[in-house]
Amino acid sequence: MTEAVRVVGGVIPQSDLYARGYSKHDIARGVADGRLIRIRRSWLAVPDADPYLVAAARAGVVITCITQALRLGLWVLAADVPHVAAPSHSGGVRVERAESTSDMKPTAVVHWGKAVVPRHPSALVDPIENVLCLIAQCQPFESALAVWESALRRRDVDALALARLALPGPAKAVLASASPFSDSGLETFVVPRLRWMKVRIIPQAWLYGHRVDFLIGDRLVLQIDGATHVGLQREQDIAHDAALMLRGFHVIRVGYGQVIDDWPHVQDLIMRAIAQGLHRAA
Repeated sequence: MTEAVRVVGGVIPQSDLYARGYSKHDIARGVADGRLIRIRRSWLAVPDADPYLVAAARAGVVITCITQALRLGLWVLAADVPHVAAPSHSGGVRVERAESTSDMKPTAVVHWGKAVVPRHPSALVDPIENVLCLIAQCQPFESALAVWESALRRRDVDALALARLALPGPAKAVLASASPFSDSGLETFVVPRLRWMKVRIIPQAWLYGHRVDFLIGDRLVLQIDGATHVGLQREQDIAHDAALMLRGFHVIRVGYGQVIDDWPHVQDLIMRAIAQGLHRAA
């Protein structure tokens, strides 16, 4: 019986166990000997079940938005508290607040309302389409765009299929700007922030045997270093920078913290390089 519960993620409605042929006696014996724990009257779990799934079953919600995006391995800039969803008619969900010296902060964000893709009554996690739609409505545009492009890049979703859904306005706006070609969430921020310059920007351009994050104009290269740019990777990047500069390219290399926390400085570097004509072919 515990194997049947593990197969579905470690948390299961009691009715599903009945459907699999287990009796009330089987379930009661499993709870009594510790093979199962009863989360609430109609839900059961194995003792080492995912705490997020256990909490969702206990509260009568599904895990969604940026919390589920993180669980799926999508690129998320920041996630403070869990995000869950509940039907608009649900009356049993409550968001607790933790006292602090400065304010009362919610311990979870609850998204109400009808889902774009119907949720199965026993689901504890949202379909990816619902996750993305809620992110588009919940998060700042750039942060939402980074998650959407991460999902498109991994082929977790298809842009044409998404366009056929009854998307809310914010989700339509994100989809219209989303591209599957950004190599990381950081790169997602760059094109919208530099579009006002009206200079051609090619993400993931291939130059002399390697991809570069952005080719601006004909000769200006912008590289964004994430956490993996260390050791051998860093040495290879430096060597490629040198090869590009010997061929007449100009390379601006910045890091994660600069793009996220000091964008004005990064933008100033690019503006000055363009003002000097470093993006033009000789």
